[in-house]
Amino acid sequence: MRYRNRFLKVLSSVLYDLPAPVNLTIFWNFGSLLGVCLVMQIFTGLLMAVHYTPEVSQAFDSVVHIMRDVNGGWFLRSAHANGASFFFGCIYAHIGRGIFYHSFFMTHTWLVGCTLFVVLMAIAFTGYVLPWGQMSFWGATVITNLFSAIPYVGPSLVEWLWGGFCVGDATLKRFFVFHFLAPFILMVLVGVHIVFLHDTGSGNPLGIDSDAEAVPFHSYYVLKDLVGIVIMVGALCLIVFCEPDLFSDPTNFTPADPMKTPLHIQPEWYFLFAYTILRSIPNKLGGVMALAGSVLILYILPLYPKSLWRGSQYNPVAQFVFWAFVSNFVVLTYIGMCPVEPPFEFVGMVASVLYFLFYIIYPITWFFWENMIFDNVYSVTDVYGDGCKETSYTNLGSVYEDEYEQNS
Repeated sequence: MRYRNRFLKVLSSVLYDLPAPVNLTIFWNFGSLLGVCLVMQIFTGLLMAVHYTPEVSQAFDSVVHIMRDVNGGWFLRSAHANGASFFFGCIYAHIGRGIFYHSFFMTHTWLVGCTLFVVLMAIAFTGYVLPWGQMSFWGATVITNLFSAIPYVGPSLVEWLWGGFCVGDATLKRFFVFHFLAPFILMVLVGVHIVFLHDTGSGNPLGIDSDAEAVPFHSYYVLKDLVGIVIMVGALCLIVFCEPDLFSDPTNFTPADPMKTPLHIQPEWYFLFAYTILRSIPNKLGGVMALAGSVLILYILPLYPKSLWRGSQYNPVAQFVFWAFVSNFVVLTYIGMCPVEPPFEFVGMVASVLYFLFYIIYPITWFFWENMIFDNVYSVTDVYGDGCKETSYTNLGSVYEDEYEQNS
């Protein structure tokens, strides 16, 4: 049946009969987990949108109404709010796996993935504003004010975002419309991301061409993904039923009050690394540039020179640098929760510098280790024929031996 129907045939080639490397590990499960997170967030979000009122005077009360009066509303809201944390946890693991195994050399797939990440951050930020609690209001005020640092067009851009001269009713309506529509744009980008991934083929832990050892995606990896999905959904349900406010800020349980500024304003945990970088720069424009750079720097990774091995699995120096980067990311997240005072302020500055320093040191470690192990002549060739270049090498000793035999 699926081979006679044209649509099912295409769908089968994408999901069912797709050749996949035989040695994929659990680190390749996060892509499917992200797809499940996206579906869950859209489903729960649509059901809540029926009861939500995007007006300053009623937004907070409408959320309370969903939690207390709507049948199952407490579950929908808790699953949606905590699902965002699972979404970002999976995407950070997905990006980390891509950096470790050099997936950024699949240029088109990586660039679309980075765009997905940026759009997801915008969706999450606008969604955080919608409950119109105290932290929602002041978070929107602080973050949108950052655009005023842009020369010439900054103040006009802020007024356009606000729909007036301050964060108010027009702002909330605009954020709600964006938060409602953007996930469907995200679904299109996910489709493009998958198309590019299937065109180039998936990487694998060995970093070698695995076409000869490919296996059908079903049933080998369908079952493997199901295990990860069951674990993630089980963990989400455990939090929703037992600790639904685990990732929530207590300040946001108070209705927004423009006349009372919270003592410590902080975003959700998945934005804290960028927030720490922002506040570590004393200059406003410099802080905004560092904030944007902390995310947009992912776009330059495909420009790195190719290493001998596709990944850091054979390079202990690169592994040390990578895990130091992960540890530094955790430090940035923790410092973002702390007040701007010694010693947290100094630690945040150091961690911010180390964050950007990683993107300089990481590619250097490849050639440091390879030159220490091998004595090679490197050449870069377009082996795929699609603009993606691959590094090859020739051992100098072998070259000298061949020349010696020919001359003699």
